[in-house]
Amino acid sequence: MRLAVLGGSFNPVHLGHLYLADAVLSGFGYDRVIFIPAFQSPFKLGAPAPDPRDRLDMLAASIPGDPRLLIDDCEIRREGVSYTVDTLADIIRRYLPEGKPGLILGDDLGRDFPKWKDFEKIVSLADIIIARRILSEAGEYPYPCVQMQNDVMQISSAQVRELISGGKHWRYLVPAGARAIIEDRGLYGAPPVPAAGTASPVLIVRLEEEARRRLSQPRFLHSRQVAVMTSDLCRFFGLDSRAGYLAGICHDMGKQLGEEELFKLAKADKRGISALEKRKPSLLHGRAGAMLLKKEYGIRDQEILDAVAFHTTGSPAMGPLAKALYIADKVESSREGVECRLRDFSEYAGTGEPGLDRLFEKILRETLAWLRVKNIDPSEDALKLLAKLEGRASR
Repeated sequence: MRLAVLGGSFNPVHLGHLYLADAVLSGFGYDRVIFIPAFQSPFKLGAPAPDPRDRLDMLAASIPGDPRLLIDDCEIRREGVSYTVDTLADIIRRYLPEGKPGLILGDDLGRDFPKWKDFEKIVSLADIIIARRILSEAGEYPYPCVQMQNDVMQISSAQVRELISGGKHWRYLVPAGARAIIEDRGLYGAPPVPAAGTASPVLIVRLEEEARRRLSQPRFLHSRQVAVMTSDLCRFFGLDSRAGYLAGICHDMGKQLGEEELFKLAKADKRGISALEKRKPSLLHGRAGAMLLKKEYGIRDQEILDAVAFHTTGSPAMGPLAKALYIADKVESSREGVECRLRDFSEYAGTGEPGLDRLFEKILRETLAWLRVKNIDPSEDALKLLAKLEGRASR
């Protein structure tokens, strides 16, 4: 197997790193690129760096499903300053590559490469590949090398760190997995996620991918619209917007299940099965989806689980998050046949949970009216919920 090596701090990994790896694989016939994150780069002594485990996690989260890319933590395990000559010898010993491995260098390092420790031995161990980082044309180098004709991507880790710490746009300069970890752990000055929050960015990314995999494309796109609107409603009414997004993206996870699995999962919540649900098992997809989240994905936040479980039929036990999800599911922007006036929430601005209750009651009444027009029986829970709301209003 022909191998190439790309070392660096990856502090953080960004799209430029992945682009270079892909360009080497496609342009030079290598089978695999090995990323080797430094414990401490000899060129960046004293430079701030997060825990090596964070950088490893960001790299791993950035290359899912691509066996052409590998991560080796030999320099991190070695600790201290590592030198390329030692790392190359170690890689050759352990991986037994076909021919010399390629060593990928940016042209910003290529000029000073002859000053590296045991430079001549490095050249004897590896084929040197110079990638364009700052130069638009080929350079001149006093050692054997091949030069890539790649486009220059104006991205650097230092730039990304500066943008994050300055609160500016950075999120799509790094892969989605790395972005989630940066936000989840508050790296580089990113606002940290509250410790008490269940809906971490990493979990949201994972479950969004699960929803995309499980659902049909139209159903997934609906789920994402619901996630965005639920998140907006949560911000609007002072709730946890991340929890809203997570509940929204997962609310239809049970939609593709067969009847047998729907009944099995729904029975596990110990709420019983109504006559209506027995006649129309599809109504169980919310409850089944909640149990799926609990059993397979370890979600224990009861507000999120209730929101997913109750979004179909409603329930007197609904809390604020469940109400926000119910509203979003019924009126999100891609739903046909929804009157646009139902998407105008401006009159509820600044009203907090009482405003959310009023909006929820409005959407619930509209939904029940639509069911009557279609000659569809409402659930007992929906009728109990309406009675509860009317009883509260009459007091």
